Amino acid sequence: MNKYIIKNPSQLITCSGIHGKRGKEMMDLNILENSSLVIEGEYIKDVGKTENIFEKYNYNNEYTVIDASGKVVMPGFIDSHTHFVFGGYREKEFNMRVQGKDYMEIMRSGGGIISTVKETREESYDELLQKARKRLDHMLSLGITTVEGKSGYGLDFQTEIKQLEIMKELNDTHPIDIISTYLGAHSIPDEYKDNPDEYINYIIEEVLPYIKKYKLAEFCDVFCEKNVFSVNQSRKLLEKAKQMGFNLKIHADEMVSLGGSELAVELGATSADHLLNISEEGIKKITKSDTVATLLPGTAFSLREKYANAREIINNNAIVAIASDFNPGSCFTEYVPFIILLSTLYMGMKIEEAITAYTINAAAALNRENKTGSLDIGKLADLIIIDYPSYEFIQYHMCYNPVEVVFKRGRMVYKK
Repeated sequence: MNKYIIKNPSQLITCSGIHGKRGKEMMDLNILENSSLVIEGEYIKDVGKTENIFEKYNYNNEYTVIDASGKVVMPGFIDSHTHFVFGGYREKEFNMRVQGKDYMEIMRSGGGIISTVKETREESYDELLQKARKRLDHMLSLGITTVEGKSGYGLDFQTEIKQLEIMKELNDTHPIDIISTYLGAHSIPDEYKDNPDEYINYIIEEVLPYIKKYKLAEFCDVFCEKNVFSVNQSRKLLEKAKQMGFNLKIHADEMVSLGGSELAVELGATSADHLLNISEEGIKKITKSDTVATLLPGTAFSLREKYANAREIINNNAIVAIASDFNPGSCFTEYVPFIILLSTLYMGMKIEEAITAYTINAAAALNRENKTGSLDIGKLADLIIIDYPSYEFIQYHMCYNPVEVVFKRGRMVYKK
């Protein structure tokens, strides 16, 4: 059994709680000083004053002691919105965007989601697996201990299942915990471009039952957006998915205020993601619900869009998470310090709110807040040590990875 005492960090940030934090609660990181943390097996055994911890636990030297003096100990980051299993890249498309080409010009040149669909369909299981594992390795070095992964780059039965099976294998073999989401309704495939309603029927009748039978995904998601899937189409899909036992997520109100946020609340979705153009009514509804508002500033940065109004959403007492939206097209980055910096510089968030949003609230966006996301006794020992004396350095030392050590389920799985 793993037995560790991590002693005397300059800040022991617990983000304590078993629920997502709302509004002003997001400022409370519950920072402990002159304290230490005990790991036994996969779990956090104790947290308390250093002298008390050593009196209780290390009288026979059975614990490995890690001196974290001058450093921060905090929960591992949780990335609750990614698309990390895909084939091909879209670097030329990004360069076109930098040169001022709009979305339709890029689409006409062969870019967009459909180009990634083509590449993902063509790559083998092993090719996709090895690329995805390499991406997870980098995420781990950034302090990410739990990640959500979406399918959605197949839009056919075979490739969507291939993506989900890869995530299942990686969840069994990689240190990072992977929460899988089926996003077959990511775009309208060419085969159904003149009949998106029939595509929704196909998903409901043929794909969802198979995924449920073989336990390949926990969540079902849909891109509810103008010129993609309407509110009614999204409602039909998500209602059926909910009846089958899936938890729900929704890409909502990114390009236009379509009503996706309201739909998420109506159906009891775990999270509504993007929200760049959420309506005032959408904000009111989401703040009175348990649906997590997951904001993705990296996408807004990459696409040169306006940012989600995090300040208003938080001030209205919502549960707010932030995530990377790591994908090959609109946001090709998983870099946690960069996402946090965008959140504080351009979305009006305080650094304390951003840390809460990337830990306990991100756990809530995956229904994992009772297991991870904070350093509470009995939770998984998913934590990181950063090589600065204060959490404020995460945003201050721009584009630098301060993560020195990563523990996942009580094991040291990364050391710089």
